[in-house]
Amino acid sequence: MAPLTNAQIRTFKAQAQRLKATLKIGKEGISPKFLAALDDALKYHELVKVKFDDFKDQKKELSPQLAEKTSSYLITRVGNVVVLYRPNQAAEESSMIDHVRTSSHPTDL
Repeated sequence: MAPLTNAQIRTFKAQAQRLKATLKIGKEGISPKFLAALDDALKYHELVKVKFDDFKDQKKELSPQLAEKTSSYLITRVGNVVVLYRPNQAAEESSMIDHVRTSSHPTDL
């Protein structure tokens, strides 16, 4: 994954302010069931807010693990809330195609 620019991170933080927590980490912690739900949420929404109802004392350690296990970016962690971002596969592929189109120079014959 290519790193996000500061401008992108600022944009995602601004968008996340209007979001409500999509998922909550409860007594089970980061279980396979929770990770599957988070993966689905990221697949459909790209930008997801996760609230720590339990494990609040471990949120600093668990936040990067969430991002790593879901192949997403950790945008911010404020209080007991974490914001994660993962671009849609279709969006990534189209941006790669656009990059190839713009980077290839037509030759003059």
